[in-house]
Amino acid sequence: MGHHHKHSSEKNLRTAFFLNLAFTVVELIGGIWVNSVAILSDAIHDLGDSISLGTSWYLERYSKKAPSQTFSFGYRRFSLLGALINALILILGSVFVIREAILRILSPEVSDAQGMFFFALLGVAVNGYAAWKLHGGKTLNEKVITWHLLEDVLGWAAVLLVSVILIFFPNPYLDPALSLLITSYILWNVGKRLKETLFLFLQGHPLDIDQSEIEQKILQIPKVESIHHTHIWSLDGEHHVFTTHVKLHFIEEIKQIQAVKNELKEVMKQYPFEHYTIETELDGEECLLIQEEKKNPSGKLTP
Repeated sequence: MGHHHKHSSEKNLRTAFFLNLAFTVVELIGGIWVNSVAILSDAIHDLGDSISLGTSWYLERYSKKAPSQTFSFGYRRFSLLGALINALILILGSVFVIREAILRILSPEVSDAQGMFFFALLGVAVNGYAAWKLHGGKTLNEKVITWHLLEDVLGWAAVLLVSVILIFFPNPYLDPALSLLITSYILWNVGKRLKETLFLFLQGHPLDIDQSEIEQKILQIPKVESIHHTHIWSLDGEHHVFTTHVKLHFIEEIKQIQAVKNELKEVMKQYPFEHYTIETELDGEECLLIQEEKKNPSGKLTP
């Protein structure tokens, strides 16, 4: 039981992948041509992005597969795996960029400011369009990719500004210094996204779901006495799973149980649950899970 939200995440990732890959090739050639470590650093960064985008695209397609006996909840968590791979690749690429920038500061070289200017214009346009295509994506995979692309837009805007400064005031240290600033900003945001991804991997409670609010709505349903053993986790940052036990009282007819179930379904419709399971228990029926909790280390029930 649950809701399914459809959107064009796979198509958006594919578009971003081909745009990023093509632009990476242009960056590598252009960075060497204008002798800019900032552009070369971003090219290495974008190469990592292209690899992770391709991986994310593949895993996003894979995540759409129907549930199987092996993966009974489906393959949505493969999309989450794509977000994790993406973040790790970007971190490794950023470490390389920092190394190159430090080496350039120690051995300064003059860059072609006019060439940097035109590449920066192209960089803002290409990455801006790709970020726009992915804007509003709901999966964590799309969110991570969107952050990468937005960071690239900001980075190229900074390159554009520095190139203008270098045209009028040549300085061999501005280019690598800019590279360090861009990379530090990227690492900061990717670190936060990596933390969020690992949190979901470890089945942490989705931040967009208020468990106490749901429990209060369930407790307001007639014939519901209490609720326990509520668990909520996320498959991919967008589609969530919900399980709980609901204790009923004053039940005299089977149709009263059916009425409670219908009310419970109405509550569940208000939230983005891919799957939900609700077990109902009647008066005088003790939950086996509660009995297990009462056991002492020896396995015997406590008085």
